[in-house]
Order: sequence, then C-alpha cells, then structure tokens
Amino acid sequence: MDISWSSAIVIVLGTYVLFVFALVIVGRGTAARELALLVPNLLLLFRGLLGDARVPRSAKVVLAIAAAWIASPIDLIPEFIPIAGPLDDAIVAALALRYLVKRTGRELVAEHWRGERATLELLLRTARVP
Repeated sequence: MDISWSSAIVIVLGTYVLFVFALVIVGRGTAARELALLVPNLLLLFRGLLGDARVPRSAKVVLAIAAAWIASPIDLIPEFIPIAGPLDDAIVAALALRYLVKRTGRELVAEHWRGERATLELLLRTARVP
C-alpha cells in the first residue's frame, strides 16, 4: 500500500486532533491542552537549551539530534499507527531529557520548560530521571 506524504500527514494530524478532542469531551481539558502542546513544548525546550551557554557541548549535540528526530517526518514507526506511532519520538525525547538532566540538573530544564510543571515532572518520571 503506497501512502503519499500528504495523506500520511493528514492521517496523523486527524488522529491527533481526534484524541485531543476526545480528552476535552471527557472533561480532561488540561490534559488535552498539554497533549496538544507537548511536541511544540519539547521543541521549544530543546531550542532554548541549545542556546543556553550553561549547557555542555555534548548535551547540545544530543539535543540537536533529538530535536531533529522529533521534528522529522521520517520515523522508525509511522505516526499514523495508533499508540505505537509516536512511541519512537517519546523514547528519543525521554532519553535526551534523561541525559540532559544528568549533565545540567532539573532546575535548568525547568527554567526552559514552557508547559505545565506537572507535565515536565511526568516526563522526567517517565524517563526515570532521579
């Protein structure tokens, strides 16, 4: 089955919007907002940390690779596959965050995070950051 890039993007965005909409319907407005903003918030976090002089060069290399991976339309698992699709992006983000926090500390990451503090804490717990 040959799916064009535009079709794949429409399927991914449609699934994403439906999932966020479903969260709103069941009364989880905050969760819906955080889910809708998760990828943009991660990319903003990575961009902010890349420009911060306090972040070591090795961590910036990891951040650049992770940001490119997350922003790239090419994935190991296509995004239109429910649940498993975004999994590779989540794993890359978690590993990058884990490495970054070990190198710089939670405070610096929290300083650059634009979303809800609870969402960042959940991401760090998921990444098994102490």
